[in-house]
Amino acid sequence: QVKLVESGGGLVQAGGSLRLSCAASGVIFRIDAMGWYRQAPGKERELVAQSTSVGSTNVADSVKGRFTISGDYAKSTVYLQMNSLKPEDTAVYYCNVLAVNLVRSSVEFWGQGTLVTVSS
Repeated sequence: QVKLVESGGGLVQAGGSLRLSCAASGVIFRIDAMGWYRQAPGKERELVAQSTSVGSTNVADSVKGRFTISGDYAKSTVYLQMNSLKPEDTAVYYCNVLAVNLVRSSVEFWGQGTLVTVSS
């Protein structure tokens, strides 16, 4: 089992910046990808950005150029640097990990979520 601990959310004015962190701990064979999703009130959860262990990244068009994802797989930690924040970025942000467990099955883990509120 893997535990994900998120930090870095909060209240910020439009145009400001925040940095989210997510650290994974536990016994696992391999982490293949780490990323961030978000869910705004009344909306479905959506992918914000994802980093893979082979070095590729995928960033949603809505945040491209403003958000940067980086994964430190040696530390099992993923970061999301969010710049030029907009009120529409307000949401609960969830850390997501795709991994392989000790019996070589693919598994997925979610963090508890951290609230990001951007005021206009």
